[in-house]
Amino acid sequence: MTVTVIIPTLLGSLTNKQQPIVIEGVKVSEVIERMEQLYPGIRAKLIFDGSAYRFITIHVNDNDIRLRDGLATPLQDGDIVTILPAMAGN
Repeated sequence: MTVTVIIPTLLGSLTNKQQPIVIEGVKVSEVIERMEQLYPGIRAKLIFDGSAYRFITIHVNDNDIRLRDGLATPLQDGDIVTILPAMAGN
């Protein structure tokens, strides 16, 4: 399955500012592993101990993967995976 990954600007330096990334994968974890092969270090910014960091939200077609199967969330051809860092402020 070919999916499009939208990377936040904060992580743009890890992907050589390539935005968006088109990559193959049948579930979210596989997409992240393939991104790690292309852009070493990106996995460590997204995943800890088998789960996405609490301050990182990953969506598949606007649906939070935490409400689905987490990193095992299945993907279909043409899906859009969006990685969002937490926002805080006053």
